[in-house]
Amino acid sequence: QVQLVESGGGLVQPGGSLRLSCAASGSGFSIYAMGWYRQAPGKQRELVAGISTAGISPGGNTNYADSVKGRFTISRDNARNTVYLQMNNLKPEDTAVYYCNRATERLWVRWGQGTQVTVSS
Repeated sequence: QVQLVESGGGLVQPGGSLRLSCAASGSGFSIYAMGWYRQAPGKQRELVAGISTAGISPGGNTNYADSVKGRFTISRDNARNTVYLQMNNLKPEDTAVYYCNRATERLWVRWGQGTQVTVSS
């Protein structure tokens, strides 16, 4: 059974940076596109970044929500079964619980506990 463990969140001032990590247990990590999602209070969970199985290697691709484009960077290390989210120039509206999961909804596994990101002065 796949388990997802997110980490790296915290409290940061506007304009600051954080790097989130998501470690996946179990086999088969490298054959799935992965995504970072977030859920703010009172809002639905949304996909903020996705990455193909090849990651940023030639032939791979990434995609981002318009709200984070140019500020967030998703990457993955298939040898470590880990996906990352580098978040720069953070804004108060980025405040949310961040989760990772497979990028395709019908392939989602059990959600992890997420990691809280709070952007505030």
